[in-house]
Amino acid sequence: STPALRSFLKALRARAGWSQTELGRRVGLTRQSLSAIESGTSVPSTEVALRLSEALGVSVEEIFQLAHRPHPIELAEASGLGGKLPGRVRLARVSGRRWAYGLDLGDPSGSLAADGIGTPDEEGWVRVRHMDERPPEPDLVVAGCDPAFGLVREYLQRERGLEVLWIRTGSRSALEALARGAVHVAGVHLRDSESGAYNRPWVERVVPFPSTRIAFATWEQAILVAPGNPLGIQGIGDLARPGIRFLNREPGSGSRALVETALAERGLTGEEVPGFVDTAADRHETVARAVASGAAQAGVAIRAVGQPLGLGVLHLADEPYELVVADHFLELPAVGALLDALLRPALRRQVEALTGYDAAAMGRPA
Repeated sequence: STPALRSFLKALRARAGWSQTELGRRVGLTRQSLSAIESGTSVPSTEVALRLSEALGVSVEEIFQLAHRPHPIELAEASGLGGKLPGRVRLARVSGRRWAYGLDLGDPSGSLAADGIGTPDEEGWVRVRHMDERPPEPDLVVAGCDPAFGLVREYLQRERGLEVLWIRTGSRSALEALARGAVHVAGVHLRDSESGAYNRPWVERVVPFPSTRIAFATWEQAILVAPGNPLGIQGIGDLARPGIRFLNREPGSGSRALVETALAERGLTGEEVPGFVDTAADRHETVARAVASGAAQAGVAIRAVGQPLGLGVLHLADEPYELVVADHFLELPAVGALLDALLRPALRRQVEALTGYDAAAMGRPA
């Protein structure tokens, strides 16, 4: 006969790193009983379902769903992050609230498996029609633009069994998402125009609760140009020369702000640079690929994405990229695992091998 319930118990147990025997011990069931529940041949009592929910730290609805409802609808808050809606979304619980994040198919480092198809409404909610099979619930949600964080995400999945949802977005967008409770961690590289200090003034201005800044790495921001630098671009001022196609980063990104500041220091405005106002690349790699293909003749991005493509790399600035964690998340096991991972010398060496990174302070309070 067709099972009455669809069970996600096996995947959730595996994510917790427990055998059937261990989970059975925690909830007072035999291994055979758990096996029957996982396979769908046995329907748990309400008491057993609640005990499983408590042990695994998830809702009952995340463990069991009615089998005759192949596409249940769930309401989630719009995170404002990721790909545009309507479209594919991931779901995660942060700060006790259910959030929907748009999936960007163009991001190779992101999770491509979707929880469902999300459609926004006028009140800021997203109606999510679930997929038949869904990826594991994220343990940690991180927003930021540093490509090197992919190494951290991979480490946490491989070594700790953690599901990390990494949303690629600019620094200001990431910080604002942390402020409204939509992510656990925000990656930032934002220079304060008045003091010249990085990150701290922005965190104090944007985040309304206590938070901790953790050093990730100091990276090299550079002007990327075609191999051999055929146009002879020597510095930021040359971007205002007629006929140079410049590809900018999106508003709110630290890279765009850096270019704006560097131009101002030379008495120039963005309006004087062809492409500054009317272009907006979504990430460092996009800039590098555009310059490599000839779609743009110059752009600002980190050395780590330009050098492997053989591009000309003109030093612009060394910037501290930091991870900002809300203090009320510091006791979460997944956040503890992240902070522990950042202190691993082997992971630091992996980041520095990307070139253009100094990760000597990685994992220390900034």
